[in-house]
Amino acid sequence: MNFTRRSLVTGTLASPLASVLANVARAQSWPSGIIKIIVPFPPGGSVDPIARMAQPGMQKSLSATMVIENRPGSSGALGTEIVAKSPPDGNTWVFVFDSHAVNPFLFDLNFDTVKDLAPVMLIGTAPNVLATHPSRPYKTFADVIAAAKQKPDTITYATIGSGSVGHLTMTLLSERAGCKLVHVPYRGGGPAMNDAIAGHVDLIIGSAALVMPQANSKTIVPILQTGKTRMPNFPDTQTAIEAGFTGFESYAWWGVFAPAGTPKPIVERFAAALGDSLRDPVVSKTLTESLQVSLILGDAREEAKFLGEQMALWGPVVKENNIKSD
Repeated sequence: MNFTRRSLVTGTLASPLASVLANVARAQSWPSGIIKIIVPFPPGGSVDPIARMAQPGMQKSLSATMVIENRPGSSGALGTEIVAKSPPDGNTWVFVFDSHAVNPFLFDLNFDTVKDLAPVMLIGTAPNVLATHPSRPYKTFADVIAAAKQKPDTITYATIGSGSVGHLTMTLLSERAGCKLVHVPYRGGGPAMNDAIAGHVDLIIGSAALVMPQANSKTIVPILQTGKTRMPNFPDTQTAIEAGFTGFESYAWWGVFAPAGTPKPIVERFAAALGDSLRDPVVSKTLTESLQVSLILGDAREEAKFLGEQMALWGPVVKENNIKSD
């Protein structure tokens, strides 16, 4: 076959145009078929209920069937990999937790967290809360620091797992405080909280969603929160900033991503439907009161910026302290 210079140039120009036209056609016909939502964690927790609360409203808004699949493993990395390697046709999405920004530093991932996934929406954030058993003498984090300096490596704290944001938060706080605490990792919030309530550990750190129910029932006592300002539910509990850790903030967060290359119009339609569903008065009340989520509903650009900031914050903590996954 003979190729002329003109045919080669025309082909070169047509290729990107064809790609653009294909994306436009795909966006115009979407949704077509079943939309799959991957929740890379077991049922329960906080990611799963957020996805399930959003599902009914989104199905109605998009006139499409939406199926939620729980694909747990490796702090959310296994389920997220499925989405990163899925076709960018708008039929596969992933709801992630704060571990999404830490996993690249903990695991040898088979995908690139930034390049292989397209940001969709930053749903919201919640501060982490440090609490203690009522039998312990700690009223503030300053009490913990003083005791730890007096008897290093004796005060224990529970987290939902090695490399979790709670673990990294305490690592950074103890470094800045100049004290040594003993980390006790658990496989999830339930087991960690059970031992905290039983007094088997001195402290527990977790998202406000995990800590608040037990704090309200007085089975544990909050002594520090890591948001910028005090939470209405814990008005007497000081922030890390107030405790002397200038600029220190630490958040649990929830977001949504799609396979890289998913057409922008599809991402925007999905995000609009998700935002409308989460703004529903009943849903938003449950999110803000039961799960203590501060709803942000930020767009793709805001989520990308936030993810970059979280990776820049926690990556060095993992590396410098040689933190390994469970």
